[in-house]
Amino acid sequence: MRGIARAFRESLAKGRAAVIGFLTAGDPRPEYTLRYAEALVEGGVDILELGVPFSDPVADGVTIQASAQRALAAGMRLSDALKLSSEIKRSCQAPIVILSYLNPIFRMGYRRFFEEASSHGVDGVVVPDLPVEESAEFKEMAQSLGLATIFLASPTTSEARLDRVLKASTGFVYLVSLLGVTGVRREVSQEALKLLERVKARRERPYAAVGFGVSAPEHVAMLAKAGAEGVIVGSALVKIVEENLDDLEGCAQRLRSFASSLKGAARF
Repeated sequence: MRGIARAFRESLAKGRAAVIGFLTAGDPRPEYTLRYAEALVEGGVDILELGVPFSDPVADGVTIQASAQRALAAGMRLSDALKLSSEIKRSCQAPIVILSYLNPIFRMGYRRFFEEASSHGVDGVVVPDLPVEESAEFKEMAQSLGLATIFLASPTTSEARLDRVLKASTGFVYLVSLLGVTGVRREVSQEALKLLERVKARRERPYAAVGFGVSAPEHVAMLAKAGAEGVIVGSALVKIVEENLDDLEGCAQRLRSFASSLKGAARF
């Protein structure tokens, strides 16, 4: 949790939003993910979000769904993703956020999951299908082991529920920029900017990071200037992996270059 806060503080002190880059663990092969993570950090990504592949990723669009299928075919599971987090942390020293749907965590058991996540250097957890109203045990276990709990809010989240999400979120709150699933979009929605305004109007709140559809430097620039403390880029990075499945170093170079362009655009 402290690593996440430090990453935000350091980027904001330099006059820019924190860049959070997403990769699907094990796509297309487990041994490739470490190299891709290194490339993203070399390019300027401040926080790594590592997605655990799941057979029914209801919040994800076709690009991340396809990456999850490739990772599952390569044998990647939740326990493997946690071990991979440890390798990435030793190599990159960047904060790591695990994104997993609830079913694999529930099957592993909260205590075992959080103990393993903590021992492997994970800093925070996002569970898209865990309602904040049903998260008491989850939050308590995470807090006891020093991991951040990151919840999602969307443009349709009511004011009362937004307050609950902000109170439950540590590290940062994940603002969903649109109605729908993840994926590359042409522009940032006005709904995203309105949601960001609602969050920033709260006196006490965690850092606000905007994701879903954030896929180009111009999107990052718009959100940073609108006051987002963080931007989350996922499908655009996973698309680069998809286009270079058999070219490890070529893919790493493209990821590094794209991450650098995102960092350069993140100034406010």
